[in-house]
Amino acid sequence: MVSSGVALGMRRLAIIDLVTGEQPTFNEDKSVAVILNGEIYNYRELRQDLEKRGHSFRSQSDTEVLPHLYEEYGDELVQQLNGMFAFALWDSRQRRLLLARDRFGEKPLYWAVFDSTLLFASEPKVLLAHPAVKTSLNLQALRRYLSFDYVPAPLTIYQGINKLPAAHTLTLEDGKIETRSYWCLSYKPKQPPPSEIEAAEHLRELLADSVRMRLVSDVPLGVLLSGGVDSSTIAALAVRASSEAVKTFSISFAESSFDESGYARAVAKFLGTDHHEERLSANLAANLVGEIGSWMDEPFSDPSLVPTYLLSRFTRKHVTVALGGDGGDELFAGYPMYRGHRWAENYSRIPHLLRARVIEPLIGLLPVKTKNLSFDYKATRFIAGTKYDRVARHHIWFGSFNPAEQEMLLTPEVLRNSDPDVYREARQMLNECDSSDLVEQMQSLDTRLYLAEDILTKVDRASMAVSLEVRAPFLDSRVAEFAASLPANYKLRGRKTKYILKRAITDILPPFVARRGKKGFGVPVAEWLKGKLRPLARDLLSPERVRKAGVFNPDYVTKLQDEHERGVVNHRKLLWTLLMFELWHESFIETPRRIETSVSSRQ
Repeated sequence: MVSSGVALGMRRLAIIDLVTGEQPTFNEDKSVAVILNGEIYNYRELRQDLEKRGHSFRSQSDTEVLPHLYEEYGDELVQQLNGMFAFALWDSRQRRLLLARDRFGEKPLYWAVFDSTLLFASEPKVLLAHPAVKTSLNLQALRRYLSFDYVPAPLTIYQGINKLPAAHTLTLEDGKIETRSYWCLSYKPKQPPPSEIEAAEHLRELLADSVRMRLVSDVPLGVLLSGGVDSSTIAALAVRASSEAVKTFSISFAESSFDESGYARAVAKFLGTDHHEERLSANLAANLVGEIGSWMDEPFSDPSLVPTYLLSRFTRKHVTVALGGDGGDELFAGYPMYRGHRWAENYSRIPHLLRARVIEPLIGLLPVKTKNLSFDYKATRFIAGTKYDRVARHHIWFGSFNPAEQEMLLTPEVLRNSDPDVYREARQMLNECDSSDLVEQMQSLDTRLYLAEDILTKVDRASMAVSLEVRAPFLDSRVAEFAASLPANYKLRGRKTKYILKRAITDILPPFVARRGKKGFGVPVAEWLKGKLRPLARDLLSPERVRKAGVFNPDYVTKLQDEHERGVVNHRKLLWTLLMFELWHESFIETPRRIETSVSSRQ
């Protein structure tokens, strides 16, 4: 749609109303136009209410409820929505633009102002294609990328381009741009708190309804299944809600410490799903790494992007929509880091001399292993994090370069022109959390940072690259709000993670699911950097290239590579983070490709 002073356009992956669901959609007199990326799961209920209020519809599309909701509620229409979405709404009468993003950040939205023009898109590469856009490396964003493994909103790696944060709206009216938050997750407990039996029953009811809503589709649908608690829960509830056999999908690797396929097969057999599995070699996965820079238009260093893409590509051969278990760890305290904070508090009570002269030197003598989550790796990361405050500690455990390592990595010019306090915004987020419990504070941080900026970014980019839509039933706001309101010990009880979730699914899944430890969706990065990926890493991180770019200290980068290859220290996190940055830099800075064709063309 092109009108006076505004242009709206989008490319649609048709999921609901394949025939008449074209966009933009309008209200009755076409004074309000909307384009939507994502899905509104409660659109049928919203439509029934709107029709009772006198609104008429031209299609069966979920998008069409938005212009009518705007007529009823204005900007507060976002409070009515249960879905994953990024949308743009143009009110031609008021000459007013409204942009909005869903509560958890499942769908991306970028914006910028150049030459007095507001530009917005689902990907930075689209903005980069506009002739007015002239950008450069954002050094504040770079430092946060090195710390977190991703660039947190509202920053992007491009100076002048912004991410609209999750649960935010942006309005443009009379030349003035305003952004505001419309929702935050509250951890205030219900009074009185429900009993464990009541909590487990109500949680299962909410999850069952969330799954039911996300099974609505006019195209084939399945479930991504790892055999862990979260994905198995979604699969079990999907089986109960579906009148047809549910398709489930997993991939397997030959390297046993990274492979979860046996658990997935066992759960699929127990549930009676139509299970599909693809066995992959680590070499095949490694071959994809060189392509990442061409379709990740911001640096992103979570290695599980690779298997997530491979699983999405395999799943897309059979279905167009898949349900996943994302969000369960953040809502129900599933990460080992939550217990780690309690251990760190106990560790800090040990006399400093005993820690510095006995324990930490002994940790340094542990044999260096490259297996997934090996003891020496976890112990080394734990010790590194204990030297910092709780916010920095948490993200050092999750992320890559701690502040001291950044001082050695970055050139003097970058250090002079950037803020060393990379955790300032995270500390502000922690202060905004309404819980005094340390674990719930970390859950809140992870929901706003790690979930929004890492997990959901990874899933969206990997799945959309092959035109697969992935839906996350745990991220129904009703489920999240109920989980947050439960007592902290319903989520983490002693060494038991996800306590209430496991209790809720006791009788619908095999017992081993609740007993399993968290494994993660990993790949053998440490070995790749010594073998299959060594030539690529040595080329992109060569002293000549690094020195020419003027961002990193070439001697320090070479030291990291040498120590890793000799098996002295496992630097896989640091080197992978640098490699992903250089792949992005090569594609979008050195030889910018701008708009790329989808990687689905390479299948």
